[in-house]
This record gives sequence, structure tokens and C-alpha cells, in this order.
Amino acid sequence: MLSLVNEARKTQVSVTEPVHFSRLLRQRTNKFMAVVSLYDKYVLPRVINCACGSKPFMKQRALVVPQATGVVLEVGIGTGLNLPFYDSKVVDRVIGLDPSLESWKLAARRMQAVDFEVEFIGLPEEGIPLEPESVDTVLVTFSLCTIPDPVAALRSLQRVLRAGGKLIFCEHGRSPDLNVFKWQNRLNGVWGSLAGGCHLNRDIPGLIQESGFAIEEIDTRYLTSTARFASFVFWGVASLG
Repeated sequence: MLSLVNEARKTQVSVTEPVHFSRLLRQRTNKFMAVVSLYDKYVLPRVINCACGSKPFMKQRALVVPQATGVVLEVGIGTGLNLPFYDSKVVDRVIGLDPSLESWKLAARRMQAVDFEVEFIGLPEEGIPLEPESVDTVLVTFSLCTIPDPVAALRSLQRVLRAGGKLIFCEHGRSPDLNVFKWQNRLNGVWGSLAGGCHLNRDIPGLIQESGFAIEEIDTRYLTSTARFASFVFWGVASLG
């Protein structure tokens, strides 16, 4: 009888221990995901604002943003780092497309400092909430790296861009130097986890052309005082193909 009791106890332990471990694992996973959610919501916008607002990045914005004219749709406006560089003489309105409400709050001070209208819009599942052919310029700076499907996103922009309108882009991406490119591939996963899904190794010109835009002008270089794996930039102008 005693041996049967001992066997029953052993059986009970073997059954209940995995259940306890599974529950503990779920609890810890839930706590981890809650921390990640808080990081993405409150910390990440400030980290990106600081990193993408560094002097090399701001000098690059100053080269690109003044080319925008008319009604502008800025994709990934974030904390409004581009706002000081628009030419108010040729810009009528800037529509900022960004899903981060926290970034919008951080952009308030920059928005109040410009003398043209700025409107922030989110991105619902059904697509960009704008009428067809309603903008003259689409501006995208340091944002294609984080969009899950950049080709689909670029194609959706064509619907709202007027005939004769232009896509102005400035993005970091795949380096032409083999050693740098190898490091981009090695670091890409970890970097993306910390930087809001940012990809280091995307072929920016290839993505733009695959989406149906025709690149009219393009320049490239490494940003100064910035790690080479994250500093090779492409900037230029594209039109509807």
C-alpha cells in the first residue's frame, strides 16, 4: 500500500510541475511584453528623437526638406524634426502621417514655431485617410527602414499624389561596401528590436523602383560622426512612373 501511495505522489508531481512551469512562463512573458509595450510607447519616441535629431541627421534634412512644395504629406513625421526646414514661401500645408500619439505630443513645440498649417493623421487599417490626388509632395525621411512592407506603403502613396507631383526621400540603408554590409546583416535583428523595427540593410533605390516610382535624382554618402553600419544614406527625388 505504501508503495502505491509513493507512486501516486510521484505521478502527481510529474503532472502538476509542467502546468506550474507553463503558468509561470506565461506570467513572465506577459510582464516582459508589458515592459516592451511601455518602451515602444514612451521611451522609443524619445530615443528616436534624440538619435535622428543629431547634427549629421539634421544637416541631411536641411538638404532635402526645402525641396517640398504645395500640400505635403510627410510619412513618419514622428516628433516633427523636419518642420524647421520647410520653406514656408512654397509650402501651403504639411500633413504628418504617423501612428505614434506620443510622437505627436513631442512635436507640439516644433509645430507651433512654423507659420504654415500642420495636421497630424494616423494610419487606419483601410489606408491613408486622404482623397486621391490631394497632395503635391510626399516626403519620407528615415522612415522606410521601419515600415514592415515598404513597397506596399510606397504604392499606397501613389494614390494621393497628384499628377506631376514628386516623392522626396532621404533614407539610410544598404552600404555598397561589402564589409559594412556584412555587419549590417549581423546586427539587423538586434538593432530592429531596440530601434522600433528599423532595418539596416534595405535596398532603398530598389524598393522605390519596385513600387512603381521612377527615380529622377539620387545621391549617396556616409553621414559624418555616425557608425558606418547605420549611416549610409540615399536621398533624391522620384516621380510617378
